[in-house]
Formats: sequence, C-alpha cells, structure tokens
Amino acid sequence: MWQRIQTLYLAIATGLIISMFFTAKAVVPGADGSVAETYKFISYIPYLILLIVIALLDVLALTSWKQRVFQLRTAILAALITLALQIWLVVDYLTNAGQMVFRISAIFPLVALIFDLMAARRIHADQLMVESFSRLRSSKRRR
Repeated sequence: MWQRIQTLYLAIATGLIISMFFTAKAVVPGADGSVAETYKFISYIPYLILLIVIALLDVLALTSWKQRVFQLRTAILAALITLALQIWLVVDYLTNAGQMVFRISAIFPLVALIFDLMAARRIHADQLMVESFSRLRSSKRRR
C-alpha cells in the first residue's frame, strides 16, 4: 500500500484537510491592533460539513488501494468537492476583504486538490498498466 506514490499524495491531501479542523480561517483585528475575534473553519457549519465529507472521501480513497477504479472515482470526487470548497472560500474572502485578515490555511484546499488530482492520475496509470498485463496474459493463454 505505502509503496505507491499515489498513497503518499492521498495521505498529504488528507493531512491538509484534517489540519483545517484545527486552524483559524480568519482573524478580525481590533481597533488597537490586537486580535478581537478568531474564526475557525469548523465554526461555520457548511464548511464543517464539506471538510468532513472531503476528509472521509480522502480516507476512503487512501484505504481502498485494492480496488483501483473505486479509489480513482473517490479521489476525483474528493478533488471536485475540494475545488467547490476552495471557490467558496475565495468568494467568502473577497466579500469580507476589508474586515478580516486571512491565514495561510486558506490555500490548504487548493494544495489538497492538486495532490488529489496527482493521485488520481497515478491511480489511472496503474489501472491501465494492470489492464495491459491482463491482456498480455490472456493472449498467451490462447496460444
């Protein structure tokens, strides 16, 4: 399982998404420059639901290494939902640009999206390799 590079990609994507449960989304500065309020990603229920779904899909893709087609579909679905979350975060940040100071954790979904897509590409390559070997074996048996 861990000898494949796509497993590493999926593990990194899962780690980034899970780390968003513990990081702050934004900080509202006070009048004197101090921190007046800190918002976390999990304090807003729709973000929390999306983070849970993405984390579950990534863990499912990470642990279903024996079923490559299912793993591929799960990784792509996680990437699509991560893209939706990132777009939503960007729109949310642009509409509240003057009120909040944002953290680096806002780009974690984008990095996780890239790792999910790289994993999906490697899973697809492995599946094509397995199918080609199956064809070679079946053609040898016919002789």
